Amino acid sequence: MKIKEYDRNAALEYAHRWAYGRNERYYNFDDIGGDCTNFASQCVFAGAKVMNHTADTGWYYNDSNDRAPAWTSVMYLYNFLVANKSVGPFGSETDINGVQPGDIVQLAFEGRQFQHSPVIVEVKGGGPGGTLVAAHSFDCDNRRLSTYDYSAARFIRVEGVRVW
Repeated sequence: MKIKEYDRNAALEYAHRWAYGRNERYYNFDDIGGDCTNFASQCVFAGAKVMNHTADTGWYYNDSNDRAPAWTSVMYLYNFLVANKSVGPFGSETDINGVQPGDIVQLAFEGRQFQHSPVIVEVKGGGPGGTLVAAHSFDCDNRRLSTYDYSAARFIRVEGVRVW
């Protein structure tokens, strides 16, 4: 197995292209829990170009009924990216100063568990005021992270992609 670079430009192009729309290849989960992590996974896939088809613990999407929990669940996406030692994208938790465009931030609201997965599209200096995101569920592009009323944030840096 070898490691290839995560194509951040491809992830960003995808994020900007689909921030206010829906790619027909993917089901829109807005009405059944939200589409944010589905959108984040689509962006990461655009930059990784490789899925992990491991049953239950992988990260893949074939259709709305044949997908890994990590493709659409905030918690499972985090678990997959930070623990993945096999095929597909992998990353690590970092702080706001360690992210780049194409990485993921996950937000918790009112002290609840993490429940929203925006994609970082621009970093203009430190802090949430200079970090811009794109997201679904609450559709946006180039939105300042500081405009969310969140109680906690965690940042996932996509470090690379493992391929056979």
